[in-house]
Amino acid sequence: MTQQKKDKYEPRLKVSYKEKIAPAMSKEFNIKSPMGLPRLAKLVVSMGVNEAKDNIAVLERCKEDLTLICGQAAQIRRAKKSISNFKLREGMPIGLKVTLRGNRMYEFIDRFISIACPRIRDFQGFNVKGFDGNGNLNIGLKEHHIFPEINTEKSPKAYGLNITFVTTSDDDKISRKFLEYIGVPFVKAKKKS
Repeated sequence: MTQQKKDKYEPRLKVSYKEKIAPAMSKEFNIKSPMGLPRLAKLVVSMGVNEAKDNIAVLERCKEDLTLICGQAAQIRRAKKSISNFKLREGMPIGLKVTLRGNRMYEFIDRFISIACPRIRDFQGFNVKGFDGNGNLNIGLKEHHIFPEINTEKSPKAYGLNITFVTTSDDDKISRKFLEYIGVPFVKAKKKS
């Protein structure tokens, strides 16, 4: 084995997928080909910043926060069309987005599940209604302060986040089972007495 192969780093969630999750999913759903197994294609983290149209400094502060959370520079998203009721003009900056793939994606999911989720106030699990019918899960968070990277003195106002888990599966049931294997906590169904 060469020295370069020995030093190659892989996140623990990626290793767990290869060694435990993939064989378990293959056995449970009777999928012979490893390419037929559900995988994470990408993870999209987005943040709407309504005050950005009035104060550009707020957008810069949110961009720094999202970059700290994801470990990758955030893109500024601009309005696609003008809406007079919202005092919005085409091309105004209104949000931020980060698309994560590969090792950064697995690292983010690991930190999100093991560190950030327990810090959510009154957390019971994520709602299964967040699936879009194509095997992708959308999770809305009310505040970005749940991530330990954020300094609340520098950014005192909490902003909401949307996290989208994009999977290779087209079936919501298979995707839900796959995300449960990864460790995403869902709301437990209440038993009728």
